[in-house]
Amino acid sequence: MTAMLLGAHPDLCSVGELKAINLGDESSYLCSCKTLAKDCSFWKGVTDKMETKGHDFCISNAGTDIRTGATPYMHRLLRPLVRDPFMEFVRDSLLILSPIWRKQLPLLQKRNADYVRSIAEQAGVETVVDSSKIGIRLKYLLRNPDLDIKVIWVVRDGRGVSLAYKDPSEFADAKDPKFRGGGAGKTPEHSRGIGVGAEEWVRCNQETEALLATMSKESWMQVHYEDICNDTEKTLNKLFEFIGVDPSLKRLDFKTVEHHVVGNGMRLDDSEVIKLDDRWKALLSESELVTYHQITGEYHNSLGYTE
Repeated sequence: MTAMLLGAHPDLCSVGELKAINLGDESSYLCSCKTLAKDCSFWKGVTDKMETKGHDFCISNAGTDIRTGATPYMHRLLRPLVRDPFMEFVRDSLLILSPIWRKQLPLLQKRNADYVRSIAEQAGVETVVDSSKIGIRLKYLLRNPDLDIKVIWVVRDGRGVSLAYKDPSEFADAKDPKFRGGGAGKTPEHSRGIGVGAEEWVRCNQETEALLATMSKESWMQVHYEDICNDTEKTLNKLFEFIGVDPSLKRLDFKTVEHHVVGNGMRLDDSEVIKLDDRWKALLSESELVTYHQITGEYHNSLGYTE
């Protein structure tokens, strides 16, 4: 929802997660315009622009993930979450020993920069919103000299996140079952449980903090999902000011704007009602909440959640 709210601004474009991996079967995978992504005129335009820049490209196999073409050695080093500067120095030192990594990284950096340019050109804007959530990808994109990156750290109550891990089909995909799984009619991800969700919530936010510690404070901001839902206009104004576009041009009727988003199944929902999803209050049992708090501990409070 946040990415589409931002992408509804006339000076911005959001296409979801630019890492674009695991989109599913291209014969059924839908763009948010409800056209097959492979047939969507927007994505065909992006493909053409990528080709003029020297890239063989299709949205179902974008090749923009930092692990693209990685050897088993590289995969092992790229798997751990981003950590403190010393551990990242060790990671980089070991990666540089790989001749394939030394060759691949500049090519991946160029491909990502050209991909952003192609999307911007196709949309007629200067700024693209990426809703990818992979820390190791951001680490290297921040080093890309052809990209000027600002980071918005969206924090959501971990109990809501954990509920989505308990039942991804119901809480992290399209409301209409026929659109789930990107159009396949079935959510590919199965339940991983409250405990896994709580662990991932802590790990991902801590990784974000490690990354932000390497950036200037002017280059990132934190926003809570709950504020986006409960105080939408004020929060959007802050976000647009941070990005550097005119807040007065925001659109709350964001679903009436043409979008070409891939990724989370909720992009296929028709409703543009901005409503806080706090179903965890009714649907998490006492024992599940105990499990959650045992795992998150004080970190839950440190991100602004005290109830």
